[in-house]
Amino acid sequence: MSTHHDDYLSPEALDVINRARALIPVLAERAQAAETAGKVPVETVRDLAEAGLFRVLQPRRWGGFEMDPRVFYRVQMALAEGCMSTAWIYGVIAVHNWQLPLFPDQAQQDVWGKDAGTLIASTYMPTGKAEPVDGGYRFTGRWSFSSGCEHAEWIFLGGLLPKRDGSGGLEHATFLLPKADFTIVKNWDVLGLRATGSHDIVVDGVFVPEHRTQRTNDHSDEGCPGRVENTGWLYRIPFTQVFQRAVSTACIGALQGAIDSFRTRAAAHVGKHGAKTAEDPNAQVAVTEAMMAVDQLTLVLLRNYARVVDCAKTGERMPVEERLLQRAQAALVPKLCAERANELLRASAGSGMYRGNAVERIFRDIHQSRGHIANNTDAYVRAHGAVALGLPNLDPFI
Repeated sequence: MSTHHDDYLSPEALDVINRARALIPVLAERAQAAETAGKVPVETVRDLAEAGLFRVLQPRRWGGFEMDPRVFYRVQMALAEGCMSTAWIYGVIAVHNWQLPLFPDQAQQDVWGKDAGTLIASTYMPTGKAEPVDGGYRFTGRWSFSSGCEHAEWIFLGGLLPKRDGSGGLEHATFLLPKADFTIVKNWDVLGLRATGSHDIVVDGVFVPEHRTQRTNDHSDEGCPGRVENTGWLYRIPFTQVFQRAVSTACIGALQGAIDSFRTRAAAHVGKHGAKTAEDPNAQVAVTEAMMAVDQLTLVLLRNYARVVDCAKTGERMPVEERLLQRAQAALVPKLCAERANELLRASAGSGMYRGNAVERIFRDIHQSRGHIANNTDAYVRAHGAVALGLPNLDPFI
């Protein structure tokens, strides 16, 4: 078993990460207005595209960088230091450039044939009704939480299809639709991550050809026909192992952003009663505990992906208990980050509650992220605990 190493940090990878880091002050400057508008600015998405950030997981044959997932997650953490909403939509949009390559080549041509920079949004909840018709499916449904959907030309939507083995059971499938086939219902009015614009999506009886579907949890070559052209080890990683961190990793970078903001403010701040924040024991404990959390969570993230990559390269199948532990560790991130953000905000005292304080916004953003089904910490911790104690695994995505 390989130990944690940094051989994935090629000069090209470091260049991409540094381009993401260079955007931090720009994103921080735009964060308040983005929240008020309920949308990450078009200029920001353009900046991410021009920096090549959407290409990290995209195949080389489509002009992508086809890099290690650890590069992807380092980029996401960097963006979150400036604006967690931007990092969130980056995580969920750019990761689709990893899944589309699993679809039949015709689907890849449909999306990227004219412009390999075309973006895909998603919402994977299996609420879509798919009725088989000649050559594909008649597809209908309503989905919630499609982050960044206003920036995308295509969308991945979840539905259920009969298993191919004839067992009569159903399995999760991803359906790919162009912008003309879905409607965005703007109803995202929430506590945090307000700029993600995670609106509802409505589809009414449109035709989806067979080649624009993929059985989400079928990791076999038959289930991932795009591997014929996209032969790299990156596209052999199981879906969940790539996706499970897309909605938790932004919390680590956001907590780092809160730490930086808190330190800047605390070093100079004197409260209304004359007390210096820097001398407050609460502030001293809060800042170091937050720094330790960022350090620990980042180490586990990178260590776990070293193992994921190792398995993808060697063809080893990770044992189910190990996969469940990694899933639980991914889901634990928002819970721990929220606890640390709570303490930073508390140590910011009364004047820290004003909307101009970045810690206040980050506090809300991290708490919002805990509502995502993949961040239901206790459920995934229990799932691992049950298997560790001898019960069967009940998570279909693992």
